[in-house]
Amino acid sequence: MTTILAIESSCDETSAAVISNGQLRSNIVATQVIHQKYGGVVPELASRAHQQHILPVVEKALEDAKVSKKDLNAIAFTRGPGLLGALLVGASFAKALALGLKVPLIEVHHMQAHVLAHFIEAPCPVFPFLCLTVSGGHTQIVLVRDALDMEIIGETQDDAVGEAFDKTAKLLNLPYPGGPLVDKYAQQGNPLAFPFPLSEMPGLNFSFSGIKTSILYFLQNKVKNNPQFVEENMADICASVQHTLIKMLLQKLRKAAKQTGISEIAIAGGVSANSGLRNALLETGQKEHWNVYIPRFEYCTDNAAMIAMAAHFKYLKGEFSEQTISPMPRMAF
Repeated sequence: MTTILAIESSCDETSAAVISNGQLRSNIVATQVIHQKYGGVVPELASRAHQQHILPVVEKALEDAKVSKKDLNAIAFTRGPGLLGALLVGASFAKALALGLKVPLIEVHHMQAHVLAHFIEAPCPVFPFLCLTVSGGHTQIVLVRDALDMEIIGETQDDAVGEAFDKTAKLLNLPYPGGPLVDKYAQQGNPLAFPFPLSEMPGLNFSFSGIKTSILYFLQNKVKNNPQFVEENMADICASVQHTLIKMLLQKLRKAAKQTGISEIAIAGGVSANSGLRNALLETGQKEHWNVYIPRFEYCTDNAAMIAMAAHFKYLKGEFSEQTISPMPRMAF
């Protein structure tokens, strides 16, 4: 039996997971709440929190999996992309543990791991498939030919869709993290109450900087005439913004499916936990005759289970790393 311990520390979640022969045995996540009062992730505080959490999180993952360190055949970690200080904590821990146990070290690309989260449990997509990968820092359409053969065929040229959600929440004075709160309010609102412009980009690429600016000007004009406008229309504002962002995502996804002829469609990344996006994708899938794959909520946000699954595929191919490896905050796909 091949058993791998995986560590994720790219941003503000410290996570460890154990996988054996492709079957997930544990997945522990410690979320950092310290960033809430600052309205966003503070890199130095994130690094310190990772240092505090990593040992208990790893111990708990091993305990839940009912394995000891001597049972491990490899140690995997997130090499990038992410915050340098945060990545250093996970990478240093993984390298030291692998060296001490004399087992292989496996580097994992964080965004590729999001895609491979779909193989944690059935039903799994059939190769080739398209994956809309959406998070606070990334918006990509990925052509997945095989577990270790992926190509970005469309991506944002400026801000990620997660940033658009978070910026909207900030403009509405919602606490951090704001994206889930926008989703919550949107469920009670009218998505057609306030029209916002759709950004047009060539090919399969996205742009979300324009809609952020239009939301800002819209709110400024409305509040000038009615200081209580935001409070009185919170649900409708959130629903309208969410409707627009989702429409932009699905327009490009439909275009990608037609261009490639692929009907196996998946979503991944933190924003894939958004209920509006999940429901809209299912509806679009029915109309377009797609086979749609949506991961469970716990596998959408940052977690080590997806790192473990990616490591499982790399272990099968013998793709190991040297001890001289360093984190890459802007790691290429």
